[in-house]
Amino acid sequence: MRRIVAGFLLVFAASAVAQSYPTRPVRVLVGFPPGGGTDIMARLLAPKLSEYLGQQYVVENRPGATTNIASAMVATSAADGYTLLFTTSALAINKSLYKNLTYDAERDFAPVSVFAESPNLLVAHASAGGSVKELLAQAKAKPGAMNYSSAGSGTSQHLAGELFKARTGAQIVHIPYKGTAASLTAVIAGEVHFSFANVPAILGHVKNGRLRALAVLSPKRSALMPDVPTMKEAGVADVEVPVWYALLAPAATPREIVKTLADATMRAAHSPELSQKLVEQGTEPVGNSPEEFARMLKEEIARWAEIVRISGAKPE
Repeated sequence: MRRIVAGFLLVFAASAVAQSYPTRPVRVLVGFPPGGGTDIMARLLAPKLSEYLGQQYVVENRPGATTNIASAMVATSAADGYTLLFTTSALAINKSLYKNLTYDAERDFAPVSVFAESPNLLVAHASAGGSVKELLAQAKAKPGAMNYSSAGSGTSQHLAGELFKARTGAQIVHIPYKGTAASLTAVIAGEVHFSFANVPAILGHVKNGRLRALAVLSPKRSALMPDVPTMKEAGVADVEVPVWYALLAPAATPREIVKTLADATMRAAHSPELSQKLVEQGTEPVGNSPEEFARMLKEEIARWAEIVRISGAKPE
């Protein structure tokens, strides 16, 4: 009888906490430096969560170890909804790429909702040529002389580059940077020849001519850059690397809190004001349910495990 009463009291207490959530500011950790696509998306979502839920949702950049620092911090935080993770496909990638993680992408998180998704693009300095064909011609003429940047080892940009190398046979050197902004700055400055990055991070650079967009790594062209071919149209098949942006909580977070956060994220993604901003950034609003995100995360982990295997990518 005591166990039954104790269990009832725990359930009642959890329900009471969930019903009053949130009562104080909430931290939203991002595993990348400011200026990249994930940071941009987090800073679009956070004000809407604050508006809908009545407390401040504060974005904190905790870069390092390909988002593993931020992910580990959230995985071991109190499961009360006050420390959240806003992350990207890196969460699914890292499970296969790193063998000694202190957290598990499925076991240690409660998926809340995918906010938006976007394709990656191959973008290049003018010296790399005006097309994928020209870039590859240079790479094959001088094996090992060309290089590409990424936001860090193990990111979707890194995996995109390794998959590109595997599909084309080109000998190209990977140079990791600390975040997308630094990675793209290196291409603009001519320190590296090309890079892979998501649309929100590169759109402004492409529009003002600082970067050339050579191919979209998705089945269809971007509506914002309709003249840029898909990688398949550019002559390289099976290099499709989309990226998603999503909110997660620690695994034992009460179901009511997860649902509150998911409902607010869905509402934000499809609000007239924000959905238009997302489209203008080259992303598609998603706003799925926790159950849908959980199934998607499982599928993404399996898909990225195969890409890691095919590409032979290793953490650097």
